[in-house]
Amino acid sequence: MSFVDTLRQWDQGVTCAERQDYSEALSIFLSIDDPNSKISFNIGCLHLYNQELDAAEKAFDASISKDEHLAIAFFQRGITFYKKERYEESFADFQKAFKALRGNQLIDYKALGLRYILNACEVLHNMALVEAHLGNWERAQENMEKALRYNTESKLNAIDKALRSILKQKLFKAVEFPMKLFKPNKHYVAQLESKDYLGKAKVVSSVVPQDQFSGFAPLQPQDEEIPVGPKEPELLRALEGEPHTVLFEFVPETSDELAVVPGNIVFLLQKGADNWAFVVFNERRGLVPYNYLEKMEISLASKNDTEITPPPSREPPTRPERIQGLTPSDKRCSGTKQKEDQTSDDLCIIKVHHNFTVALSVLRGTSYEALIEKISKKMDFPPSAITLRLKPEANGGKIIDGNTGMESVWGGASSGRVTLWCDVTKTDEQTQSQHAVALHSYESTNPEDLSFTTGDEITLLSRVNQDWLEGQCNGNTGIFPAAYVEVPVYQQ
Repeated sequence: MSFVDTLRQWDQGVTCAERQDYSEALSIFLSIDDPNSKISFNIGCLHLYNQELDAAEKAFDASISKDEHLAIAFFQRGITFYKKERYEESFADFQKAFKALRGNQLIDYKALGLRYILNACEVLHNMALVEAHLGNWERAQENMEKALRYNTESKLNAIDKALRSILKQKLFKAVEFPMKLFKPNKHYVAQLESKDYLGKAKVVSSVVPQDQFSGFAPLQPQDEEIPVGPKEPELLRALEGEPHTVLFEFVPETSDELAVVPGNIVFLLQKGADNWAFVVFNERRGLVPYNYLEKMEISLASKNDTEITPPPSREPPTRPERIQGLTPSDKRCSGTKQKEDQTSDDLCIIKVHHNFTVALSVLRGTSYEALIEKISKKMDFPPSAITLRLKPEANGGKIIDGNTGMESVWGGASSGRVTLWCDVTKTDEQTQSQHAVALHSYESTNPEDLSFTTGDEITLLSRVNQDWLEGQCNGNTGIFPAAYVEVPVYQQ
């Protein structure tokens, strides 16, 4: 079986599993010839979900034989042995999983296509449970106390309960892996989509009685009056934006950016002053660096008049920095053109670092009170709670005030940019623990995002802006959409 066929079936199997059609997903995975370690792991998880323990053991054996460093596969095989009451073999696999962690507190498999974090304290938790089944209560207690040293805050309660059970020589529940599967690389899967570059040909004949033509031609609307000049194709007149050719491959780093490769034709909706372009490609909209594009001149002239564009250099240009307020977005794209000269010598970009970073555009020479007011609205903190510095406090940064600080701020501006550090003094009400309950599951698309499932309790840390919050859940910290949670305590 070719790599493309394997990739296609792998993606189909994962799609079925996401629809909770596990039997169909298993059937698809089993039809793959010579599955790799990750696919064998998926097969084992589906067998384990169906309580087919012998088949699950065989699948995890295949997964480990192809990747002997896959800690999560040892963990799952340990669970399989535990369910089969083969406790010595179960303990050995949990030991191998812990060894594969190499002294780390956790392994995050997100980069490998599995949205799961294997914690060392959970592996030790199961090792202690197996020792308890074998009657080795002292060793069980040692493993659980060791788990306390590796624990994350979200796992502390479970470890405490298990330790109390061990002291009473009572059994407790094992930590089990949820129904999650390895997904194929999304960039490879994207290449599987069929692209129709030529369109569909139709056999047509002329509606003019004297014309004997028939053959393959695109169907054109018939006008009662013959136009004076050549008619522009209906497709080109209907397209929105200016056509550009992509010169270099662009891999997006955020969800609002668009993946393109050389040769793609995109339609420019808006160009920002920071060299980012908002474009349309295959009915998808997103951001692409403008220096990755070249404007196309579409006309109905003879092919002899068409200029041949020289091939681009091998190395793509430097990715431009995105600047808030200057980067175009979907909301800012309307039928009218934005003014291209959005900056001038009088404008200055201020970057403010706190737990998160914001950027705002102000006039050079703005007073301290006006600047604090703008930062206050941007960061959603009261002006009285904000303290500004030119350097972090740890590096000896002095406090900026209205009397002497602003001269050093504007005097230190380089290329129309200033970086400030912000300290926020929280009130007693703000420092209390604030929590939210997840109304919907959210899977992160960027490294700074926070993943959670419906019903999870999230500790809120700050409000990034009107639509995004920063919080902590299951030992992880990140940002997430405010609309995904119910906030009974958080004070805006």
